[in-house]
Amino acid sequence: MPDLSLETALRKRGLASIAGVDEAGRGPLAGPVTAAAVILPKGFRCPGLDDSKKLSPQKRENFHHKLVSNPKVRWSVAHADIAEIDSINILRATHLAMKRAVEGLACDIEHCLIDGLPVPNFPWPHDGVVQGDGISLSIAAASVIAKVTRDRLMREIALEFPQYGFERHHGYGTKEHLEALQIHGPCRIHRRSFQPVSQLLLPFGEA
Repeated sequence: MPDLSLETALRKRGLASIAGVDEAGRGPLAGPVTAAAVILPKGFRCPGLDDSKKLSPQKRENFHHKLVSNPKVRWSVAHADIAEIDSINILRATHLAMKRAVEGLACDIEHCLIDGLPVPNFPWPHDGVVQGDGISLSIAAASVIAKVTRDRLMREIALEFPQYGFERHHGYGTKEHLEALQIHGPCRIHRRSFQPVSQLLLPFGEA
């Protein structure tokens, strides 16, 4: 289970403002990529909080509520949209969303713990922590907030484009989604730079 070991080690070096950063939505064929940044208070406890991928949707919602309603938890969430993903590629768009999320904390950040590899030219000192959402409690918190925020957004988008089933697969390339793409073609929130969207011999634009 993730804990505060990394955060505690950084605090022992004299760093007080430490943000965990994670993303949701790098892999889907549709929708934005979403990042969250979270600063947990010293000694924070939240039994059961884990990597969002290991939690059921209901548990993610419960932990999301606990985190965002706690006045001692500082958090921010941000997106990079479809146009940005297609223009600069998904990796750079992910890094952009992470940067925006940390900026949204609106405070002096002394260090970041980022899930995955270090981010080139990131504006703040940071460590990349591979599989960090299962190691650092701050990153786990960010993973939950990013995932729940993006899933809610995709359910809203599903109201505009009900033919794709976004409320169920959230834009990922499931069999249902691929079949809907073959029938209806891509809509404006599909990532045109992603296969198989880019390979479909169908007109782009709103379905």
